[in-house]
Amino acid sequence: MTNLVDVTYNQTGKSKQTNALGMREMQEKAFKANTAQYLLIKAPPASGKSRALMFIALEKLHRQGIKKVIVAVPERAIGASFSPTELKKSGFFADWNTAPQYNLCTPGSEKTKVSAFLNFLESDEQILICTHATLRFAFDGLDEKRLNDALIAIDEFHHVSADGDNRLGEVMRNIMAKSKAHIIAMTGSYFRGDNIPVLLPEDEARFTKVTYNYYEQLNGYEFLKSLGIGYHFYQGRYFKRQPDREMSALEEILDENRKTIIHIPSVNSAESSREKYEEVNHIIDALGDLEYQDEKTGVLHIKSKRTGKMLKVADLVNDNPKARDKITAYLREINSPDDMDIIIALGMAKEGFDWPYCEHALTVGYRGSLTEIIQIIGRATRDSHNKTHAQFTNLIAEPDAENEEVKVAVNNMLKAITASLLMEQVLAPNFNFKPKKSDDDDDDDENNDENTIKIRGFKLPTSQRAKDIIETDLNDLKARILQDEQMLKAMPGNIAPEVINTVLIPKIIREIYPDLNDDDVEAVRQYVVVDSVIKNGTIEEQGGRKFIRMAGSFVNIDDIHIDLIDQINPFQKAFEILSKSVTVRVFKLIYEHIQSVKIEMTEEEAILLWPKIKEWREKTGEAPNLQSFDPKEKRMAEAVIFLRELKRQRTLNGQ
Repeated sequence: MTNLVDVTYNQTGKSKQTNALGMREMQEKAFKANTAQYLLIKAPPASGKSRALMFIALEKLHRQGIKKVIVAVPERAIGASFSPTELKKSGFFADWNTAPQYNLCTPGSEKTKVSAFLNFLESDEQILICTHATLRFAFDGLDEKRLNDALIAIDEFHHVSADGDNRLGEVMRNIMAKSKAHIIAMTGSYFRGDNIPVLLPEDEARFTKVTYNYYEQLNGYEFLKSLGIGYHFYQGRYFKRQPDREMSALEEILDENRKTIIHIPSVNSAESSREKYEEVNHIIDALGDLEYQDEKTGVLHIKSKRTGKMLKVADLVNDNPKARDKITAYLREINSPDDMDIIIALGMAKEGFDWPYCEHALTVGYRGSLTEIIQIIGRATRDSHNKTHAQFTNLIAEPDAENEEVKVAVNNMLKAITASLLMEQVLAPNFNFKPKKSDDDDDDDENNDENTIKIRGFKLPTSQRAKDIIETDLNDLKARILQDEQMLKAMPGNIAPEVINTVLIPKIIREIYPDLNDDDVEAVRQYVVVDSVIKNGTIEEQGGRKFIRMAGSFVNIDDIHIDLIDQINPFQKAFEILSKSVTVRVFKLIYEHIQSVKIEMTEEEAILLWPKIKEWREKTGEAPNLQSFDPKEKRMAEAVIFLRELKRQRTLNGQ
């Protein structure tokens, strides 16, 4: 297996320490914004968002005139995160108490739950827990003004969408437009996998944002020291042995000594056999022999064929409600690493699922979105005494030229790479960038620290909106950029870096933030590109000076100019790693597929390439060749043809 991302942390313990009110670092940060009517909390899984909500909600109930708190979670199992909690013993002024009849994350019909929801609004009780579905159904015919004195908290807020067909998004828009209700939105990953914004820009601008990043959390852990994100490629079926292999791909990568969650592929994906129960059986067979299943807990006891050890396995793929409730109840109560070894899941055990002892998140097939991948990785990044390393492994089907689904496989591989690119950005420490005005502008500025880098030609944002995007939305913006179809086709190197950085990226920024003026689009663009390039580089110190190695260049950090950075593909690193990780045949398939769906030429790109074309002519004495195997030369040749055609059209039109 090849890791595309390896990160080591300092184990400072800071993110786990509590203040005099019992609040951890993230919770204290969120609580400072408790007076906001609309509050968006963006923080990683396991950072304590549930308890942060409790602190803020109790403050609003007791001191800000709020009469009701409604907490909505995506699925019933997550409702347990908001069970009654003693907060006073840690220094807070009140405990979090919920009446059993108004915890609607229980078995039962939605009709009954909606009735209970409406009864709650008329009762003296203050707190209700429900699912997103119950919240949606309850709003059919409900007058939003009945929520004027209520706080609505939406957990896993990325389920909301600005799309008009998204019912939860419609509910949110109506609450904001037609009531005086307060809203707290919480998510570990604000972007969506379908490239549709969570909120419209004008709605998002009304939210006060609190951002707590992955690096702050993981660097402040006590036990977890490192995190790896890697990929393992397989042919055929992931659970079947190939003729030239002693083991299946799953057996090669599965270490039964590491507490593991295995997510099998979605039944609608190319990687799925369409027989999810059979896939579970194959995994059990790969582990060993099923000795028995505990009738009370539902735990499978499997004798390992490798070591003879008795493994405890949970099957969350089983759709039987009684079996599902039995095993999930057991998982909620475990308090030792010995209580469970392996969990097999399909749609569950992602958002809000807490198994702190998990060391390895093993996912088969590319998941539908970057959001889902971040959620799955979050299952293994809890801090626990039984582990110093956490691992995410994605088992991905190798593209096969003989297979009719080769294009799907190539696209999945490219999307997996973009996920690793994003996670590398998310997991790294943040940098501050400032303009360097002259050679006398040294590092004596009192506001500078080791994470501040001065860059010649760097542009600062002018509006508060652009500053907020850079401060709180940078990783979300990168996710949108990395999911863009044109960007996926451009990243492997067939498009010049300058085109990626100065044409494609600002185009995407304008689409996402249409309210930004040209100067702020450029400022945000520069920050995205510089941050990506610097984080993909390596900073070293020699002779009292700092240098950065990026894209094969070794540059004095004091001499960096924005023009230099714009000549570097900010997303090239993972493709370079990939080229060393897969066979020449597979890499050729990837290249051919990208060539077949290459982005069309634009006038902006062609004009940008013209100086390079002239330089090429002077250097070689010839025009760039359209049949060249060099993708950059080929692209320049296409630009020549494009410009000739553009000139011909303008001549015909008398321009």
